[in-house]
Amino acid sequence: MTTTRWDVASPSAVPHGRPAREHVITDVESIVRWHTHDFPHALARWHTHPEVEIHLITASSGSAFVGDYVGRFSPGHVVAVGSDLPHNWTSELSPGEVVRGRDVVLQIDPQRFRRMSDIAPEARDAATYFASIRRGIEYTGDTAHAAAGMLRSIGESRGLARLGHLFQLLGLLSAAPATERVILSREAAIGGSERASQDRVDTVLQYISSNLSTGPSLTHAARLVGMTPSSLSRFFRATTGRGFAETARRIRILRAGALLVASDATVLTISREVGYENLSNFNRQFLREMGQTPTAYRAALRGSGSSLHRG
Repeated sequence: MTTTRWDVASPSAVPHGRPAREHVITDVESIVRWHTHDFPHALARWHTHPEVEIHLITASSGSAFVGDYVGRFSPGHVVAVGSDLPHNWTSELSPGEVVRGRDVVLQIDPQRFRRMSDIAPEARDAATYFASIRRGIEYTGDTAHAAAGMLRSIGESRGLARLGHLFQLLGLLSAAPATERVILSREAAIGGSERASQDRVDTVLQYISSNLSTGPSLTHAARLVGMTPSSLSRFFRATTGRGFAETARRIRILRAGALLVASDATVLTISREVGYENLSNFNRQFLREMGQTPTAYRAALRGSGSSLHRG
């Protein structure tokens, strides 16, 4: 089995110099900004913006970071991100691979809707919805499937048709049943928006994701961002809401879970693929993170065809 990596020394993998505080420019003829982009891409990084965002992944799998949440994603993954909540999605790619049109992104300035509600009271429901997603929400099931189609319709339409699709989407998401909504982050708007801080977080997350098989090292990560291990440990927890070791363990176990479902490799082989040489330790860490043994997890997902990667 080939280990997936990114070259963390590559400028495309660690995008120093790119703005961590994204400045969203609304379409001239629209109340929202709708766009798609590939991966890797300058916009695919740990960042924040005051606009709320509804985000669809169309291809590839990997790790999702929303506030202090770390989880898996696959095609059809739909998430609403609240104002100023840090977020990023990192796909697992082969060297040189590019995923075309991986992301469909809808960004909405809540302030524009608040002004709209002064003359159109119906728009107040949107403001209520935007407040409800401050910690990030992942949608599943029929809601996610319908939302994906509506997101594409917004991009394909203009004028009143676009506005109609937009309100239809917001109505769908605000009325989604509790069984198809998962609150992601334990806190809202974690960490600051300073460029240097978010560059460091982005570098560390890329490093962890790129070195699952060898085991991410706090010492090496600290060297990458010019900090001591102890200062990086404190900084990383304060900025992301999770410690370095906790984040690394979570990403490794989630990757293992994906391999358990996607392949017929033995549990021992998969444990080594994500950097655990000791099978007993791997089983213990997997049970801690997922609430099941690796064997039970594989059987449950293959039997139901559902996703159990909450975190």
